[in-house]
Amino acid sequence: MSKPKFKSKSTSSQSSAAAAQKAGALVESAQQIWAAGLGALKNAQGQGGKLFETLVKEGMSIEQKTRKFATGKVDEVRDVVETKVEKVKERASDTWDKLEKVFEDRVSRALGKLGVPGRDEMEALVSRVEELSKAVKKLNPQATAPAAKKAPAKKAVRKAAAK
Repeated sequence: MSKPKFKSKSTSSQSSAAAAQKAGALVESAQQIWAAGLGALKNAQGQGGKLFETLVKEGMSIEQKTRKFATGKVDEVRDVVETKVEKVKERASDTWDKLEKVFEDRVSRALGKLGVPGRDEMEALVSRVEELSKAVKKLNPQATAPAAKKAPAKKAVRKAAAK
């Protein structure tokens, strides 16, 4: 067996010096890091108000841009919806007009089948009665009593309508 070799005192003092040197460097680095942190904290405290104001301004600017964008989109959507509503109104109006025309035609046919004169026939009768009234006035100018003329004229219109 061999004997263990012990380090000499000179090697051990060298390693202690190296360890002390490394420890000193480590402590010095820690102090520098601590000082840098304190400097950063002081800088942040000094510029914190300015940073806050800058962030508020940027936030307001972004909000205004967003509002303008949203308002523009809302206007576009409103225009599209209004256009579509107008088209629907036109279609509904056209459909209603067609339905009304069909209803009028059917009622007119039903009244015609029942022997009730239509609008055109009534207008023709009224104009014929007016012509006859004028002719009677020319032939008999003394017969200008309105009450006497209206009653027989109405009866004549009713009799003609019944035929």
